[in-house]
Amino acid sequence: MRPVDLALAGLVVLVWGLNFAVIKTGVAGVPPLLLGALRFLLAAFPAVLFVARPRVPWRLMVLYGLTIAVGQFAFLFTAIAQGMPTGLASLVLQSQAFFTLVFAALFLRERWGLHQLAGLVLAGAGLVLIGSAHGVSMPLAGFALSIAAASMWAMGNIVTRFITQRAKAQTQEGAAPLDLFAFIVWSSLIPPLPFFALSLWLEGWPRIELALLNFTWTSLAAVAYLAWMATLLGYGLWTRLLSRYPANQVAPFSLLVPVVGVCAGWVLFNERLQAVHWAGGALLMLGLAVNVFGARFFSRAGASNTKRTDPT
Repeated sequence: MRPVDLALAGLVVLVWGLNFAVIKTGVAGVPPLLLGALRFLLAAFPAVLFVARPRVPWRLMVLYGLTIAVGQFAFLFTAIAQGMPTGLASLVLQSQAFFTLVFAALFLRERWGLHQLAGLVLAGAGLVLIGSAHGVSMPLAGFALSIAAASMWAMGNIVTRFITQRAKAQTQEGAAPLDLFAFIVWSSLIPPLPFFALSLWLEGWPRIELALLNFTWTSLAAVAYLAWMATLLGYGLWTRLLSRYPANQVAPFSLLVPVVGVCAGWVLFNERLQAVHWAGGALLMLGLAVNVFGARFFSRAGASNTKRTDPT
């Protein structure tokens, strides 16, 4: 990977890692569901006026918007508003990789490799440890909502995989390649209305009105960061990297996002994790590492054993 692309990957890790601290700042002044609506409204406008609509059916963009955007961030924003530490939220959200494995097996009939099963067991044990230490420092509701957010992200991954596979087949037939950045911009049109409806239903007009009438520069900065940095810049650069390099070279950088998230929570909010949180987080990250790098390790081990047993 070229040095400039390594720097861009590091920038994405930093932007996404700080994202959790920005969410906590945002929900301090704006109800979480309203914050979600404002995030995607600003992500869509004015960018949608300058980016051509991708050749993706609206029904697929709606599915993507309702899962990876509304579902994931409605749960995540609410979890942090309920007191979920930002560092732990960044760790628990990475369990989306294993929910993706489960959903891929259910809906796409994909089979698990030995390394994926091992990673799933390690990550599951880590989540159990983290969840067992709920209390004042980590409310159980916040933990459960973070798990729900990870599952919705995973469901969005399945939708994304279906969209990219469909686009790849169309490209082989002569169609133009799918512009994933344009897809992100246009799919951002979907979440605002569901978010506003949920906010009106669950948070109520008085809270919405109070937040909008007392909207501060800090709230505006949080919304702008979530829309332009975390959504457009982050996903835009990530898409660029995936278009230039194999996924197995790009995906490992996502393992660094919780490192930034945990450090930011400690520095900015003095979040103190218990020993059991550290142990659970270590198991979760080990499971992720096994999932990302395990196939290469097992293939090398198998090749080595074959050479040893080959009589020639």
